[in-house]
Amino acid sequence: MGVKEIRRAAMLALRPPADMATADWIEANIFLPQTASALPGRMQLWAYQRGICDAVDDPDIERISVLKSARIGWTALQTGFLASSVANSPAPILSIQPTTDDARDYAVDVEQIFDASPALRGLLSDDADETGRSTMLNRRFPGGSLKFLAAKSPRTLRRHTAKILIMDEIDGYDVGQEGDPIELATMRTLTFRDRKIIAGSTPVFDYGPATRLYSQSDKRIFEVCCPSCGDFSEIKWKDIDWNEDDPDSARWLCPKNGCVIEERFKPEMVANGRWRATAPDVKGHAGFAINALVSPHFNARWGKLAAEFLEAKKTPETLQTFTNLVLGEPWRTEGEDLSEHELFGRRESFGLTAIPEDVLFITVGVDCQDDRLESVVMGHGRSDLFILDHRVFWGPIDGEAVWSELESMLRETWQHPKGGTLRVDACCIDSGDGGHSQIVHGFTKPRFGRRVVSIKGVAGFSRAPLQRSATKGQMLWLVGVDAVKSQLFNRLARGVGVRFSEDLEPVFFEQLTSERRVVRYTRGTPQARFERIKGKRAESLDATIYAWAARSLIGQNADRRDEELASQAVPKKPQSVIRSKWLAG
Repeated sequence: MGVKEIRRAAMLALRPPADMATADWIEANIFLPQTASALPGRMQLWAYQRGICDAVDDPDIERISVLKSARIGWTALQTGFLASSVANSPAPILSIQPTTDDARDYAVDVEQIFDASPALRGLLSDDADETGRSTMLNRRFPGGSLKFLAAKSPRTLRRHTAKILIMDEIDGYDVGQEGDPIELATMRTLTFRDRKIIAGSTPVFDYGPATRLYSQSDKRIFEVCCPSCGDFSEIKWKDIDWNEDDPDSARWLCPKNGCVIEERFKPEMVANGRWRATAPDVKGHAGFAINALVSPHFNARWGKLAAEFLEAKKTPETLQTFTNLVLGEPWRTEGEDLSEHELFGRRESFGLTAIPEDVLFITVGVDCQDDRLESVVMGHGRSDLFILDHRVFWGPIDGEAVWSELESMLRETWQHPKGGTLRVDACCIDSGDGGHSQIVHGFTKPRFGRRVVSIKGVAGFSRAPLQRSATKGQMLWLVGVDAVKSQLFNRLARGVGVRFSEDLEPVFFEQLTSERRVVRYTRGTPQARFERIKGKRAESLDATIYAWAARSLIGQNADRRDEELASQAVPKKPQSVIRSKWLAG
């Protein structure tokens, strides 16, 4: 390289970056690799993405909150914000994900996009770090740094300072003893007058941080122009209509004049869409609410989403997923108490002596008290739960009688309407309270091969229904009681998915409705929890939760079990015996 070339390269390095809008810079410089997009190549922004970029460029806007669905390109867009800062205005940047694994995965995604983009290649390399202290989660570059942190480790937030804070999936952040990780991270930006705080998340519940931040913003909605009447409106799910049994016929009904708009008009409508603030008096905090109905993705076609809805509405759990991930809306929590009398009135004429045909598996949940064991026998269909029986075994828990009676019940068999035989497929027995752990472990350990396990309930709405944990040499399973209880209460409140046997006594329903779901403020942050209603016992509720969790122990496919139960009813062909003349003499 000659002196002129060296001088030219040096002058180019000293030249300030071009004065371009963030949206234009992203489209001009960012290339998506195959690992990051189904359509690799130069990144192209949709109209609603450009509107969010404009808020990033606005010096009067300090906070940006995005309440979003899936399939709207948020991850790529936040990477675009990050890349633009690294390339054009180097500064300390914090990127926060819910967990360490999420942070590590996102760091890899960012690195791949930087490698695929010529304008970004080498900016985060080891050569760009003069200190030699860069790591995968802590990258240094001239004029700034980029750190990937986990909200589950809030203590690490105290050691960092940032001008640009990008928080992803904030509804997945847990508030711990250190406090709210969102507030802790925000405190790290106080020394910068021109800070940017960007938070985006798919909402989960209506009390979550994503919903709360959006409610504090100027509440922008994305409106499209009706190609028929010319009025602007937000596309909402209530305005999507289709012919019965034909979700592919889905179309949008313009809420202003009832115009019927087919899917083929959506790309043009979205391209000409606009953001409108519904709370324009709020300054400095731009909020954006966006859903998959405006996404140009092929898998976000209205017909495709209508088909997903028809499948999702079968249970509250799948309907919540649709509400969160497709509509970008929080799931409304039920605050009213459940009525034991109403649930008692829902009993149906079935039981262990007349098992419904839909039942494919049977599980048992057992709650332990000093003077008794309380069990719930639950049948599992493809989607519905069937409460078949509630039994109480009286006697001291450290005696043999109650455990002998429980063992006898666990070995019972019942006739299925299709002709096969049902038996207990799995059983969860609570070992967490009252000092009964060793007694319970002594019963479950030799029966582990029959899926009879010791469990302990643990709090947390984001926990798995059942997960294994080895404690003190005993096989212990942890039940996410809040998560399972939340699903149960959703079904009970909506009157779907849980069916009751006529054999159940009033005391079962009294205990089943012994708790209510409430929202309490902890360190200034709203958190959901279940609270016991004064004067009520909860043994049958707990046993029901354990019986539902026990379903996770059964790995067999529902279709296979269905075929198995039906095939057992086919009479076996008698074995033909051919007598030997030699043996007969």
